[in-house]
Amino acid sequence: MTTTRSRAGTKGVPRAHREQQILAAATTEFGRRGYEGASLAAIAERVGVTKTLLHQYFGAKQDLYLACLAPVGERLLGAMRAAMPDGAGAPDAPLAVLRAVFTALDGAREGWFVLYDTSLPPDGEAARAAGEYRSAIDRLAASGSADVLRAAAPPGPADPLDADALSYAWRGLVTALVHWWIRHPDQSPDAMAQRCVRLFAVAGTVFGRA
Repeated sequence: MTTTRSRAGTKGVPRAHREQQILAAATTEFGRRGYEGASLAAIAERVGVTKTLLHQYFGAKQDLYLACLAPVGERLLGAMRAAMPDGAGAPDAPLAVLRAVFTALDGAREGWFVLYDTSLPPDGEAARAAGEYRSAIDRLAASGSADVLRAAAPPGPADPLDADALSYAWRGLVTALVHWWIRHPDQSPDAMAQRCVRLFAVAGTVFGRA
């Protein structure tokens, strides 16, 4: 028989729903303030519960961070893998991957900054788990960058560092775009993807003249 305690959180809210509220609030707090600056008190206040309830549901601060990190990391990896073309060098691959990233982050845009948090304690479980997700994403970005360069490169020997530089540029680009996206909450993932199409077309024209 299911007890009232197992079915509901405070004030009659079902436990599963309350957990999702807490995770959404914690993702926002960690994403905006970083692990070091985030506080359980602020997260509890966002949800309208007590710190004691947070501890009952998720344990310590690191445990709550990990509970926020895992869904973000899994969604991003799954979306990027699905968007990567089967054949190398598809011309629309970079935009398809960007669209997938925006779609995966929709509803939890600060999740990108949970994943790429520079304030994590360097020797802790949180940093290790985030590092594994980042490494997996970086490997996908490196593979995609290499494919794009092979398809677009002129005849002659290629610089082996170009793909590495492009991977770093890709991460920086996504970070900047998500920053902008958070400041414009009315923009949908599709609108962001279409904006990237326009911006890349302009950039290609400008740099093509160089």
